[in-house]
Amino acid sequence: MVCIDKERPGRTVWRMRVDERFENPGGLMQGGFLAAFVDSSMGAAAVTWVGDRKVLVANAELKISFLAAVRTGDELVCEAQVVSGGSRVAFVEASVNTRKALVARASSTYLFRERN
Repeated sequence: MVCIDKERPGRTVWRMRVDERFENPGGLMQGGFLAAFVDSSMGAAAVTWVGDRKVLVANAELKISFLAAVRTGDELVCEAQVVSGGSRVAFVEASVNTRKALVARASSTYLFRERN
């Protein structure tokens, strides 16, 4: 996965091409890999939210809804956006799309910790 846009604080866009390493026995992308993709995207959005502060983020919770099947060869794009936040916490949402469909929606709460 690669970040393709982090111009605005609190928002990131990531891209990933699905290959056979991510398949479940049914030949579709395993949900845990999709969850890791949204977590990386949303965590990065949370980090950019705090500006010049050096922080680490940790999930307090993560929810993901799988809306359509993802197949090997699909190119995924995840847009993550902080919807609310402060100095200690950020609430982030994300959407994952292929060229054809919205395949997942996710939300998470991230806690900030100062990085030394």
